[in-house]
Amino acid sequence: MTRENLATASDLIATAADGSNDASDRLESLADQLETLADRDRGPDHGRLARIESGLDEIQADASDDVAATIEEALDAIRAYRETVEGV
Repeated sequence: MTRENLATASDLIATAADGSNDASDRLESLADQLETLADRDRGPDHGRLARIESGLDEIQADASDDVAATIEEALDAIRAYRETVEGV
């Protein structure tokens, strides 16, 4: 079962990685994590997604405007998914 918002976020982060020099490896890793989470039988919990969001926030702070905007779109997709997750 694919979680569309997480798959979308993964694609956006991969795009951001292509446009980033300094953080491309870290962005690619986060994109891979989200892709894996999107395809798992059981969805990720809030804590896992919060750690990914925190990493993206750190990268976004130092990113170019284009990369930062793409990361923001990815964060929006992650937040939209988190709204569907029970708990915290």
